[in-house]
Parts: sequence; structure tokens; C-alpha cells
Amino acid sequence: MTQIAETVTFKLATDVTKEEFVTIMKRTESFVRNAEGFVFRRLSAGEDGQWTDTVIWADMDCAQAAAAAFPQQDFAPAVMAAIAPDTVNMRHDAIHWTIGAS
Repeated sequence: MTQIAETVTFKLATDVTKEEFVTIMKRTESFVRNAEGFVFRRLSAGEDGQWTDTVIWADMDCAQAAAAAFPQQDFAPAVMAAIAPDTVNMRHDAIHWTIGAS
């Protein structure tokens, strides 16, 4: 089975601060952590205001199932309202090599 890297890049809505967004995203933790096939998640942001939400899934089926279920969750409207909609890009890519700390 090939693990999948789900990578979502976006910018925040103009009236949302970094701290507010992180608080909103923490509401997604239980859903993601308990989703079948969840491996790892990281939320990061660059100095240019571009954010990246990276989730590693066990396989494509798990990644697609979580992506399909996400909009139905109670936290989804707040998450989507905090993101500038015209800036969102989502990818699901097969992981071919990984290295971690020794």
C-alpha cells in the first residue's frame, strides 16, 4: 500500500488572524485523528501568508474518504469561512520516499 500526502495550500480570509485560525483548526483534531488511515498532520505558514495543511494517509481510499466526510463536520463552516476560497489548492500525491530524524 502506498501512503498518500494530502497537501492543501491556501491564504486566510482578510479578517482572520493566525492565532484565530490555529484555534479554529484545532477543532478538526478529533475528526482527523480518528479518521481511518490517519498517519500524520502538520499545519504551517510562510512569511508570504501562504498556509500549507499536510496530512499523511495510509492510502488513497482513506484520503478520499476523509476529504469527502470533512465538509459534513460541525467545524467545517468555520474552517471554510476562515480561508480565502479563491486561494485553495488540494493535492493527493503518492509518497515514494520518506526520511525521519535518527
